[in-house]
Amino acid sequence: MHDSGSDRPLQGRRIALPESRELDLFATLLERRGATVLRCPLIDIRDAPDPAPVLHWLRMFSAGGCDDLLLFTGEGLHRLLSQLEQHAPELRERFVQQLAAVRLIARGPKPGRVLRELSLKPALVADPATTPGMIGLLQGLDLQGRRVGVQLYGDDPNRLLMDFLASAGAQALPVAPYVYADAAADAEVLALIEAMHRGEVDAIAFTSLQQVERLFRVAQARHEQLRQALARTMVAAIGPVVAQALRAHGVEPGAVPTDSYFLKPLTQALIEKLGRASS
Repeated sequence: MHDSGSDRPLQGRRIALPESRELDLFATLLERRGATVLRCPLIDIRDAPDPAPVLHWLRMFSAGGCDDLLLFTGEGLHRLLSQLEQHAPELRERFVQQLAAVRLIARGPKPGRVLRELSLKPALVADPATTPGMIGLLQGLDLQGRRVGVQLYGDDPNRLLMDFLASAGAQALPVAPYVYADAAADAEVLALIEAMHRGEVDAIAFTSLQQVERLFRVAQARHEQLRQALARTMVAAIGPVVAQALRAHGVEPGAVPTDSYFLKPLTQALIEKLGRASS
């Protein structure tokens, strides 16, 4: 029996991590609690391959070109600041001043963590932290004639949001500061699926919808094997966006944090679920 109140409540558990950016941090959180971690980063996050459109947007924003800014990820704001540091450090102060001047609207809590590093905070936070959640929040605002900056996640153009902003009379000004790329080789991903199928993995913990999509893309020719593998494994999702992506593929996540969508709450959710299962 695994006591969730002990110092090592995950002793003897094997947990697969598709995370890449914070892989070491997540692995350490689990290993300190006794788990054996299987590292298989499915997705890598990289700067936009062409910095020119991002720099053009940064100059426009810094010159007062937006009334509102929709922040979808903390990663996106980090990447915008990084582009300034690399290519136009003289604009950084003006950019931060404009962040303080516009109405900042965050999709969930993660952008707020980065804003706090700049001594700023969002005026509004969408809950749930999804595109429909963001649209639901925006529907209560008068956006007619507003110039709305949109920090996209990856290279997804988010047509649903763009169509809504157009119908609301707003001018959408999107920027895509980073892209997703495949990390682990397909053979490594297939080996992970086979290990789950053999019952050798207690849990897999997803932290982005892109990880989910990569897993199902690699296993396209082995869909039944993947379905059985996930049925034999505790599937954890860091928040509602990832949970929604799993459900779209017919997988009901067994562990999802209820209030805060970060690595520590996800770790605690795994402890609680695996502890109940073992007892």
